[in-house]
Amino acid sequence: MFELEVGTRFSAAHAVSVGGVMEELHGHDWGVRVLIRGPRLDHEDLLVDFHLVEKALEAAVAPYRGRTMNGTPPFDRCHPTAERLAEHVARTLAPAIPEGCTLAAVSVEEAPGCIARYLPGP
Repeated sequence: MFELEVGTRFSAAHAVSVGGVMEELHGHDWGVRVLIRGPRLDHEDLLVDFHLVEKALEAAVAPYRGRTMNGTPPFDRCHPTAERLAEHVARTLAPAIPEGCTLAAVSVEEAPGCIARYLPGP
């Protein structure tokens, strides 16, 4: 089994409800990492082209870069938590994952050491 990991960072603000209390609007330097897994390499000895995954990941986070996440889809319908961002990135990236590979995990670091991980189901 082979794995490939690609990551990016971006700055964005959000406000979420914690314990029923809405936080003040505040910013983070978000880190997003995507883990791709597959059993075999292609004819060029690659699992997946890094650049393909980088482009798809950048497209997934571009709407939030330097902005307030609240009000930007899909976070106009749910809280922009690290958990929901990881889920959104996974769903956005899924079509870009080549056949024979799986999107194993998406991790979002909201603050140093505070990481949420989404593991897409079969």
